[in-house]
Amino acid sequence: MEHQSKIVNRRNFIKKTSVVTLGIGSMFSLSANTVSHRFSNQDDSNIIGPKEGFSPQIGTLVSMLNWMRSVILGPVRGMTIKDLDYLHDQNANSIGAMLLHLAATERFYQIHTFEGKQWGDWSTEDQKKWGVASGLGQRARQLIKGNSLDFYLSQLREIRKNTLKELAKRDDKWLMTVDNDWGWGPTNNYCKWFHVCEHESNHNGQIKWIRSRLPSRK
Repeated sequence: MEHQSKIVNRRNFIKKTSVVTLGIGSMFSLSANTVSHRFSNQDDSNIIGPKEGFSPQIGTLVSMLNWMRSVILGPVRGMTIKDLDYLHDQNANSIGAMLLHLAATERFYQIHTFEGKQWGDWSTEDQKKWGVASGLGQRARQLIKGNSLDFYLSQLREIRKNTLKELAKRDDKWLMTVDNDWGWGPTNNYCKWFHVCEHESNHNGQIKWIRSRLPSRK
């Protein structure tokens, strides 16, 4: 499977991709003002752990997914269509395309883990809607543009809403279930969904790097 081939080469990819370092570094270099702007002192956004309505380990996963999503949304606040469509060079991805890519990735993990389908066994409808965003690259540069920030945020919200609904139906035993045929080797559902969270961290660094180079920021 194409996705699993990419997974097998993941470690080599990380070593060769300096932008990942930006993603990891930026996540831990948030200023106090940035944090206070994103997180209210009145909520539990910064509490990683069990959440009401979920089994203990699933609730902990949900808290991580929620925290990482808030980190993604902060840097794109107020962006115009021109900002979202900006391409730094001919091989770059736009911020808008990466936001839709995050939604596409989460949707495909929903199908795989919640519906029990093999990776790549998508319906025609899902492939048509999410295939380009999932793959990024040239087709995404050509097709994903002209959308407002609200469009991308609504896609992310709708996908996450379904994720939370489905996770609430499951328990920690499901979360720990191991897939012995996954491309990384034996991998449980917890790891697959933590990867969805980690994947957003990766693109968080890329989004911030591109944001710092937007013509509107100069």
